[in-house]
Amino acid sequence: MFDWYAWIGLPLLVFFARVTDVTLGTMRIIFTSRGKRHLAPLLGFVEVFIWVSVISEITRGAHNVIAYLAYAGGFATGTYIGMLIENKLAIGMLVVRVIVPNHVHELTKSLSEKGYGVTRVDAHGSQGPVNLIYTIVMRKNLPEVADIIQREYPNAFFTVEELRSVEHGVFPPSPQDALFRRKAK
Repeated sequence: MFDWYAWIGLPLLVFFARVTDVTLGTMRIIFTSRGKRHLAPLLGFVEVFIWVSVISEITRGAHNVIAYLAYAGGFATGTYIGMLIENKLAIGMLVVRVIVPNHVHELTKSLSEKGYGVTRVDAHGSQGPVNLIYTIVMRKNLPEVADIIQREYPNAFFTVEELRSVEHGVFPPSPQDALFRRKAK
């Protein structure tokens, strides 16, 4: 007689448990690296609880190679889903460094008008004088900032780096800030 649990139920259980467990693990690592350490222990607890539960089920049905394949497939899928979720959350701050040879007024003006703090530094590059423009942005705002840079200076060279922490600065108001100001009036 065909054992439905061993060949269908267990592999499905293992796959979905692994997807959940690894997604949480991926998020835990990302939150920790971005300084969101208050969530990491909770995610770690749930992640390990699921992992231990799945391992105990697999060892009971260790003769089933499909469960092992489901375990590996769940790991790969969970990693991918964790990255997708993190990308949608867009957690963290970035420093955007723009290097342009001249005519930076329009670029700095456009960034400032959108609420971004801008610092301009005169510098000297390998081919002569350049301007360095720095702005710190929320990760979710990077597409808007990149669009402004490309629109104002299509040949601009710019880099983006993640930041661990930021204190003070000029940032565009969030929708929550606007709502709070309306309620305060």
